[in-house]
Amino acid sequence: MAIRSKLAATVSMSAFAAALGTFAAPAAAQESAEGTPAEATADDDVIVVTGFRASLQSATAEKKRSATIVESVKAEDIGKLPDNSIGESIARLPGIAAQRSNGRANIISIRGFGPDFSTTTLNGRQQTTTNDSRAVEFDQFPSEILSGVDVYKTSQANRTAGGLVGAIDLRTIRPLDISEPVIAVGARGVYNDLQAVAGSREYGFRVFGTFVDTFGDDNIGVALSAAYTDEPYHIRDWNAWGYGAYDADNEVFGISGVKTWEESSRLKRLGLNGTVQARLGDQLTLTVDGFYSNFDEKLDQKGFEMPILCCGSTVTGFTSRELTGPVSGASIVTSATWTGRPIIENYATDAVNDTYSVGGNLEWENDNGLRAMLDVSWSRTDRWQDRLETIAGLGRNLPTEDDLGNPLPVETFGGTFGYTLTEDNALLFTSDFNANSDDLVLTDVQGWSGPTNQAGYDKIRESRDDLKQIRAEIEKDLGGLFESLLVGVDYVTRNKRLTQQEATLIPPGGADFAVIPDSVLVETTFLDRGFGEILSYDPRLLVPQGILDYEPNDFGASQAYEVTEDVWTPFAMLNFFSDLGGGTDLTGNIGIQAVHTSVESVGAVKPTITDEYWMILPSLNLNFRAPEDFVIRFGASRQFMRPRLPQMNNIVDFGVNINLDPQVYDGGGGNPTLRPYMATALDLSVEKYFGTQGYIALQLYWKNLDQYIDPDAIDTAFDYSVFPVPTGIVPATPIGIYRGPVNTEGGYIMGGELAGTLPFDVFTTALDGFGLTGGVGYTDTKAEDFNGNATDIPGYSKWVANMTAFYDKGEGFSARASMRYRSDFIGDFSLFSGGLDRQSVLAETVYDAQIGYDFADGSTLEGLSLFIQGQNLTDERQATVAPVNGQGIPEAWLKYQTYGRRFLAGFTYKF
Repeated sequence: MAIRSKLAATVSMSAFAAALGTFAAPAAAQESAEGTPAEATADDDVIVVTGFRASLQSATAEKKRSATIVESVKAEDIGKLPDNSIGESIARLPGIAAQRSNGRANIISIRGFGPDFSTTTLNGRQQTTTNDSRAVEFDQFPSEILSGVDVYKTSQANRTAGGLVGAIDLRTIRPLDISEPVIAVGARGVYNDLQAVAGSREYGFRVFGTFVDTFGDDNIGVALSAAYTDEPYHIRDWNAWGYGAYDADNEVFGISGVKTWEESSRLKRLGLNGTVQARLGDQLTLTVDGFYSNFDEKLDQKGFEMPILCCGSTVTGFTSRELTGPVSGASIVTSATWTGRPIIENYATDAVNDTYSVGGNLEWENDNGLRAMLDVSWSRTDRWQDRLETIAGLGRNLPTEDDLGNPLPVETFGGTFGYTLTEDNALLFTSDFNANSDDLVLTDVQGWSGPTNQAGYDKIRESRDDLKQIRAEIEKDLGGLFESLLVGVDYVTRNKRLTQQEATLIPPGGADFAVIPDSVLVETTFLDRGFGEILSYDPRLLVPQGILDYEPNDFGASQAYEVTEDVWTPFAMLNFFSDLGGGTDLTGNIGIQAVHTSVESVGAVKPTITDEYWMILPSLNLNFRAPEDFVIRFGASRQFMRPRLPQMNNIVDFGVNINLDPQVYDGGGGNPTLRPYMATALDLSVEKYFGTQGYIALQLYWKNLDQYIDPDAIDTAFDYSVFPVPTGIVPATPIGIYRGPVNTEGGYIMGGELAGTLPFDVFTTALDGFGLTGGVGYTDTKAEDFNGNATDIPGYSKWVANMTAFYDKGEGFSARASMRYRSDFIGDFSLFSGGLDRQSVLAETVYDAQIGYDFADGSTLEGLSLFIQGQNLTDERQATVAPVNGQGIPEAWLKYQTYGRRFLAGFTYKF
């Protein structure tokens, strides 16, 4: 983090309490930590925050005085709109979009690019993650314990975490900025109108509280916050296996297999945050932060799965229609009937994540324009996830034909099924199969596991992500054009390791099946789209009750990995200020980072691999502050984003490809010598401000992709000589085929954003209290894969837009309605294997709304705020489509999920 400015900011008790909403701190009017001079006069040193509109003014002031292009969410916005997590609040910023998981906006995209292209810090410190990547999942952070968020879209030398399209910094309360004590408590109830799994909860709640006070003549400050959540989430999920040829000669394509689930989860989350600040004299300030999150979620899935074009299924008839556009000449099946052996699935996924973050900061400043800072922090995430899958059917690999190839009666092995593609491209199914029959047993219905007779599978993944960071800075005021020189060094060591235990679940004693006893049965679940009721039981009880045997295997051990990074980043930055005359000032900075990275990757088979490299990253930020409140910004920088940590694993699986002549080794895995994404970036922003009331801005950007990562490249010249020779056939050469991530060159990212905050009283006082905030962004991109062909970038949406219309005069009644839109994009979805499945996600628009009432000062209920909110009001689906002849088309559904509407009602009371 940068050294704090000399300009002290003060906020009144009433201002802070109003901004708190649900107890988040306001943004003080202070000089930017980036070294830009404050524009405020003495009268502007205190910002009185009294509502949502005032929080927008605070964010506008932050943007106006910043040395870089930044979007901000300030305290009242986060607190007063009580989102499920900070992810929803961030997703309402210009140029920002979200990908939903279990209905929550936990994956953030900046300028239409996925989380692998941006970084997230907490109070300027790098954080560990709960997933297999570097991307922070924002549902780990309750919105109530945060005071604000800054999203930086351009780079400068003293921000060292990286980020190819931006960086997100989450901020917590600084108690010494508060002049009077604050105590706030609140609660809310939650209702979800979709109840997926029978017997699951529809209602939930949240409670939260905060305490802020100063002691010792205001030289010691304490801020404590806590939030607890117990909420249900529901998903109605339909999937196709993919699309195969029903008539290959005439290019007729249809669903090759179907699976559909009802999914319900119960999320319990505890978030704690504490900060202690102490002025240790006139020149020295100590700040100590602690954050803890416990995330406990239990997910139940009840579903149906069945092949259509293989595995004992027989298509008995179909109709089709010809497609137009880019897939002209091909046809898609509009209705079909088939027979086969259905699978009834009862799955459970239990996950517990513990995230710890502790940091200490010491700032020193003398009277001669010399400042110094030392910051030490530690972050750790422990993740435990148990994925349990069990299946049932009429029997094990039952025959569909007799020995002469004649069809057997359908009822002996399964049933007759059909599907219809409706006019709105939805899918409806028919079935005569009794999926709730007493005849269903636990067994390998399709015979896919061979002699193993796998009636279930269990996978336990445990990971620990540990990060330590130390940072030191010295800044000296210079006077003249160059206001100050900042030099520093940042050191980060990060270790991420994964262990995996896997086991098959089989009927005891080598039996063909296991009977499902009444002791594990639960209420029957109803599947939509025409499948009806299915047998439901608790799979967690099958092994403890001895119904299935637990047989561990070695597959999990071979997937274990450990990656360690040590990163040194010395940096220097000159801040400058010049009066150009005519009321125009030039501000900004120029700087450079020199980044040295050492990597060690340990795998179960391959020898440990080490690697090291340097990156030199210059940056320049210019801000022309012209009369009439115009600001023109220009930025130029060299930017980077490190690879996903699993991509750097040392896991290699390979064997001999006997289908090639000559026969060669063929395998895949990670790449410990993978280099980061690299880009040379240019940014231009033209901004018109209305004081600090609002603004409009046009932002243009260009990034030349100097280095990219193809995640699924095929290298035909890979040397396997460092690996143990497998048994069996040995090829004539160790040079073979390798499938995995490699660096490529070539491509660009370019686009523009139009954003603004417009309170309507800047036009006429008759509209005082009304306003709009939001923006729209367009991005065009090109990247090349290992073979030089154009490839899709994960998370890329061509169009991103969001808008909030509000009424808020800071007194009594308030209301706002929000929408966020993103066009089609490539989304990453987690697989059972722990890898990623990249699918084409269709465009989506999500609507939220809220009304609230704040009781006036001096009234009997002073300090009480009430609200009612609706989320996802149109029950917007998340849908992906499959490629047909290489093109994704809306008719070819691959995944279709709905999450239901959520309604919330609650209060906050401030003492």
